[in-house]
Amino acid sequence: MHKRLLTILLIIVFSILEIVPTNAQKGKVLKIKLSDLKDKIAAAWIGEMVGNMYGLPHENKYILSPGLEKWPYGYSKSLDKLKKYDGAFSDDDTDVEYMYLLSMEKYGSEPTYEQLRDDWLYHIRDRVWLANRGALGLMHFGFTPPYTGNKEINPHWYQIDPQLINEIWAYTAPGMVKYAAAKSEWAGRITSDDWGIEPTIHYGAMYAAAFFENDIRKLIEIGLKELPQQGRYAQTVRDMIALHDKYPNSWQDARAEMAKKYYIDEPDMTKTIWNANLNGACAILAMLYGNGDFQRTLDLSCAMGFDADNQAATVAGLMGVIYGMKGIPSKLYLPIEGWKVPFNDRYINITRYDLPDASIKDIIDRTVKQCIKLVESKGGKLSGEKGKEVLSINSGALYNPPIEFSIGPAPRMEIGKVVDYYFSTPNNRNYTWQMVSGTLPEGLTFDKGHLLGTPNKPGYYSVTLQIDNGITSIKHDFQLLVRNTNIALKADSILANVRTLNEAVLDSCWYTFGKSLYAKNVNVINDGKIYGPGSVFYSIAAKAKIHKVDYYGYLWKEDQNIEMIAFHTGGMEEFGGWFTSLNVQYQDSNGKWKPVEKINIQPSLPETDVVFYQPHFVEYVITFDPVKTKAIRIIGDAMVQSHWNKYTKNVSAFTSITELSVYQTINQ
Repeated sequence: MHKRLLTILLIIVFSILEIVPTNAQKGKVLKIKLSDLKDKIAAAWIGEMVGNMYGLPHENKYILSPGLEKWPYGYSKSLDKLKKYDGAFSDDDTDVEYMYLLSMEKYGSEPTYEQLRDDWLYHIRDRVWLANRGALGLMHFGFTPPYTGNKEINPHWYQIDPQLINEIWAYTAPGMVKYAAAKSEWAGRITSDDWGIEPTIHYGAMYAAAFFENDIRKLIEIGLKELPQQGRYAQTVRDMIALHDKYPNSWQDARAEMAKKYYIDEPDMTKTIWNANLNGACAILAMLYGNGDFQRTLDLSCAMGFDADNQAATVAGLMGVIYGMKGIPSKLYLPIEGWKVPFNDRYINITRYDLPDASIKDIIDRTVKQCIKLVESKGGKLSGEKGKEVLSINSGALYNPPIEFSIGPAPRMEIGKVVDYYFSTPNNRNYTWQMVSGTLPEGLTFDKGHLLGTPNKPGYYSVTLQIDNGITSIKHDFQLLVRNTNIALKADSILANVRTLNEAVLDSCWYTFGKSLYAKNVNVINDGKIYGPGSVFYSIAAKAKIHKVDYYGYLWKEDQNIEMIAFHTGGMEEFGGWFTSLNVQYQDSNGKWKPVEKINIQPSLPETDVVFYQPHFVEYVITFDPVKTKAIRIIGDAMVQSHWNKYTKNVSAFTSITELSVYQTINQ
């Protein structure tokens, strides 16, 4: 009797394990007809395409005041491109998600950061801005997410970028609200950090919930529950709800208060028209005042202004999930006479390298297929006879990121200075960490991904680390460098061809960072500060587009034995900021500048001068045969970069620097 009972219990247990994987929390089972699922996913894609192309003519157009309520706006300038391509055309609100669809098909429903980085490097070669461009440059430098979005090295971490490229993680996770919110946060860290990813979390939760909830206010509140409750964006969402309650019949008044708080009065370092929090607030107001009407919500998304096409695309996609294709006015997806199906069933790639043009119907079918695979992997099930299939969804599914190491800035170690460094990042912090081989620098300890102590001997050290999540373990080799004392701090003079920033020229340019980031003179290059306000010097001189050689260095009263220089870059602008060549020179006993011998730069400078390959806030360690000298400098050609903005043209070539460190020979 006991054996029989035990057998029955084991059968029940194994049946449950088959339904709910060990990494998924069992929740309420939600059911949706396969035909309805496909309709909602179709409307998500088509809604995003509508919003993107409809919103493009309004991008960055309404700043100090909103757009006029002369609706509907219509496609305006985008109509010519729709005719030209005889279908929908790609833009950054849909093309990265299309790329991510290919990534899921290639790697599975839960690709790794490293796999997505590889796809970024292959497919994304231009036409990215702000945080996306910052992330791409860091990828080329050798870093992987989430370091590519880290606020200390991607100075655009707070911009809008993640909330316009990550919706696909949610509409392949219908009803799985916590899963979609967490996966959206994980993906958002590819480009961004801190509160810059919070609107992305909110959208992820709302998109997933919208398969089963059609009340806009309730959706906003569902998403609000998944946000850090003390976070900036949670408060912003609550503020927008309060503004809607305060001005139920005047979206313009609500927009005015919102813009004052989140744009006009925004702190300098994060005050841009592309701020994630600001544009997220615009979208919340558009949804609240749109009151479920697709056309009105779309026009409001544009009229709210700032980076209007992005919120228009994301909100229109969300509205598509809520109402399906019947909720999108046909004139919006059939704007060209003669078209019989949405956007003539053509998605034409004009933005990404080697992304194939596609049938929109095919994109939808492939997304549905990935959605079913993901739902089934989290304990769901597709059942029913053909034509009447129903997808059962485990709404309690959780997202656990794939196991992997994150590659970012190495610990910056110098003898006699305390080291407090984490190899772990938010995606792998809870794993079991251990050092399986190699030797740590003297004076340091390693525990749970944490390197701590005070090194007392300079040199190079190799270690192999292992992480284990209880199912899988992986290893990675790391090279550690302990430097001698930085003698730049005691230099008697700083050497530079440009010593003072020409602020008038900078002010005439299309620069993308808060003005307080920029230092007024070159003296900051040996103050020990490599991030934050006043840390970056631009060698911008007179306004004349000419070739220029820049140099930075130091002079001492006494001879120094030197074999290493570390050059730490600052922020890179679209119109320049980087060296196209880099060398080291020292003064001989006669005061003449001579090149050092056997120079080695790690990592190497980018192989191309194209702006999209240039990383923000990274360090190049330059070694060479030891020299005895009173003066040393780095020297090279400054980039002359053309730019579309008329006020930014003819700016002198310049370089960006935060710190230049100099180190004596190891046996000094």
